[in-house]
Amino acid sequence: MELKLDLSREYGLVLEGGGAKGAYQIGAWKALREAGVRIKGIAGVSVGSLNGALICMDDLERAEKIWKNIEYSQVMAVNDETIKALRERDFKSLNLQDLISSGFQILKDGGFDITPLRNLIEEVVGDEDKIRNSDRELYTVTYSVSDRKELAEDIRTGEAGTIKDMLLASAYFLAFKNEKLGGKRYMDGGGVNNVPINVLLEHGYEDIIVIRIYGLGLDKERVTEIPEGIRVYHIAPRQDLGGILEFDKKKTRKNMTLGYYDAKRFLYGLYGRIYYIDAPNTEPYYFDKMMSELEFFKIYMQDTLNEEGMAALTGYRAFTEKLFPRLAEEFKLKEGWDYKDMYLGLLEDLAKRLKVRRFQIYTVDELLREIRKKFRSLEKAGSLLPDNKK
Repeated sequence: MELKLDLSREYGLVLEGGGAKGAYQIGAWKALREAGVRIKGIAGVSVGSLNGALICMDDLERAEKIWKNIEYSQVMAVNDETIKALRERDFKSLNLQDLISSGFQILKDGGFDITPLRNLIEEVVGDEDKIRNSDRELYTVTYSVSDRKELAEDIRTGEAGTIKDMLLASAYFLAFKNEKLGGKRYMDGGGVNNVPINVLLEHGYEDIIVIRIYGLGLDKERVTEIPEGIRVYHIAPRQDLGGILEFDKKKTRKNMTLGYYDAKRFLYGLYGRIYYIDAPNTEPYYFDKMMSELEFFKIYMQDTLNEEGMAALTGYRAFTEKLFPRLAEEFKLKEGWDYKDMYLGLLEDLAKRLKVRRFQIYTVDELLREIRKKFRSLEKAGSLLPDNKK
């Protein structure tokens, strides 16, 4: 595989707010780190600020440990079993009287008690000097309710003892009990600027990687004018990462893995919407390859066409003029798709239906080999190819 990013340059990272979705950012950073991408600074908001602190310290081990083991009770003063029962609608296991009392107390307090989040930030930061002495800038975005203005500052340069407070200030979600920090009240920065690319632009960054997680808040990137000569890259999920308060370690582990492979897709120009496919050749190569394997793909087509339709599949034109346009709609290929897109779409659809392992980088031949292996297993078991619509 050929790396598509210039490693001789230094990059700024933009880390969006999005609560529990933030695990994705750590997975993406791991892939960037492995590839040798040099990070000059970070602009983060809410969970992006907390992850930014870990990146600033270059502490991948701690970051992975935190996200692999995260629970609701590490962010809010709640009972993990109660939250789990509510999510699964297991009302029989709940003490409704206690639940109602807790709900009234939360309302009375003005939100969830986030003492656990304070403790988590304490764990993340530890010794402030690790951040202050970092050669990476760390801009955190928050909104000062007291001063009625957005704040975006390199927190390494603030007064001693203020880093933890500013990280908490950036993450003050509306559902949280809001307490004064340093005599002032703050609000989650995502409400005013959830994708703070403008912060890095204002500080002279020319190469910027934006890691999207699609959290709640104002997407300022949409209205930010990118000056000529500035290079902006995006790493973004193609599936839902779950809720912003879904602090479930099974979910966050999957999101971290997804972030890692999505970053690999970006770094190495991998193809695939679901899988990660190294496909460097041009359209004619894949067209010839697809047509040479039609006997195998006809197995797939049997549940797409009736017998009459199958009988009509003779000659290239029957495929190119009738079948492939129909499959393109089914695969939801982009307008202007080509035969490379079609071939990879066929492979991905078959791989998904046969439950081929997703999180791995495949060459086209490797993926086809895994598909054939799975199919042979089905044949031996006397099973049919799984329904295309499932």
